[in-house]
Amino acid sequence: MDDYPLLNLFWTMLWLFLWVMWFFLLFKVVTDIFRDHSLSGWGKAGWLVFVLVLPYLGVLVYLIARGRSMGERDAKQVKESEEAFRAYVQKAAASGGSSASVDELSKLSALKDKGDITQEEFDRAKAKLLV
Repeated sequence: MDDYPLLNLFWTMLWLFLWVMWFFLLFKVVTDIFRDHSLSGWGKAGWLVFVLVLPYLGVLVYLIARGRSMGERDAKQVKESEEAFRAYVQKAAASGGSSASVDELSKLSALKDKGDITQEEFDRAKAKLLV
C-alpha cells in the first residue's frame, strides 16, 4: 500500500465512477433508440451503428439531437406504467370479490353483535368467506 498514494486511489475511484456512468448512459441511449416508435428501422439502425462504432461522439450527438424527446419518452413510459398498474389493481380488487366479502363480513359482524348468531357460527361463516 505504500507505493499507491491516497491521491491515486481517489483518481482511480473517480475514473471507475466515470466509466460506470458512461456505460449507464450508453445503455440508456441504446434502450431509447429501440423504444422510440417515431424512428424508422433505418433510423434506428443508423443511430445504433453510430453509437456503437463511435461511442463517445455518437452518444454525445444523440443526447444533443434527441435528448429532449428522450426525456419525454421516459415520462410517457412512467405514466403508462402507473396507469397499467392502477388498472391492474382495480381489476384485481373488483374481480376478487373482495367488496362482496367485506359486505358479508360486516353483515355477519352485525348479526353477531345483535346476538342473532354465536361466536362459533360467526367464525365458521367468516372462514368460508375468506377461503
